[in-house]
Amino acid sequence: MLASKTLANPYPSLSFPCPNPRKLPNSLFAFRPKPTHLYSLSIKNQQSPDPSPGQLRVDILSESLPFIQKFRGKTIVVKYGGAAMKDETLQATVVRDLVLLACVGLRPILVHGGGPEINLWLKRLNIEVNFHDGLRVTDAATMEIVSMVLAGKVNKHLVSLINREGVKAIGLCGSDGGLVTARPAPNATKLGFVGEVARVDPAILRAIVDDGHIPVIASVASDVSGQQYNINADTVAGEISAALGAEKLILLTDVAGILEDRDDPSSLVKEIDIKGVKKMMEDGKIGGGMIPKVSCCVRSLAQGVRTASIIDGRKPHSLLLEVLTDEGAGTMITG
Repeated sequence: MLASKTLANPYPSLSFPCPNPRKLPNSLFAFRPKPTHLYSLSIKNQQSPDPSPGQLRVDILSESLPFIQKFRGKTIVVKYGGAAMKDETLQATVVRDLVLLACVGLRPILVHGGGPEINLWLKRLNIEVNFHDGLRVTDAATMEIVSMVLAGKVNKHLVSLINREGVKAIGLCGSDGGLVTARPAPNATKLGFVGEVARVDPAILRAIVDDGHIPVIASVASDVSGQQYNINADTVAGEISAALGAEKLILLTDVAGILEDRDDPSSLVKEIDIKGVKKMMEDGKIGGGMIPKVSCCVRSLAQGVRTASIIDGRKPHSLLLEVLTDEGAGTMITG
């Protein structure tokens, strides 16, 4: 969010240089704007009401320059889940958004969950699915499936999608390189192997990002004894962003953002500070599954993250809208 302009569809045959010299496939940016497109374009000195494709590409690049300059070289941590993970079309836009951001000089890090995929495999294996206070009850058998699905199937699928688009991704979970050390959740007697983040050592991430790669992190981590735990992906993303001193934390969700009135989708709060969001929580305007997301954002901001955003992952290219336009795609929380 910057300046007072709005970015158009960022993919009409654009071609950006990557941080490390490597040739991207020609298909990466081979998109054309559709007649009824989501994005608006504000262009000064437009030569004609119907600019040529080449002119449109140049205008888009010019409009995006202030945002690229602001965030170039900065780390952004993206938590990926919800509809954007279940829908293949939305999944493709998230992957391409990450690749584009990397290619214009940002340092994106992707943290993911995978609840629906876990449920699918638990049912296939006739393992009962239980939740307590919105958290998955994770016994030993469930933990084994969680680890295999998140750190294996889901993680490697995302890595392959990013690699296919021309930027190298490296998949890992919290246990790898001592990235995240877990501890049992306070109500572990009821939840089983559900954990919290005890400590983050971001050294492995810095090495990966400095080499021009995109880290893709599954929200599974081990305690000091080696026992694995299932940790909420929002929490992992927030703690990693704090440990790295990230410029932005972005949580992709299945809602528009924080609403002034939870029953009115049009009452989106576009920007709010920590004091304001805490008052909304005290007033009961923020509830349910939004509480842990907001708490995660507040905690990361208190530890030095510049801004934290809760955005609508159901909206195509919501990630680019949030980073490269003043319009945004949800709610931005500031310190």
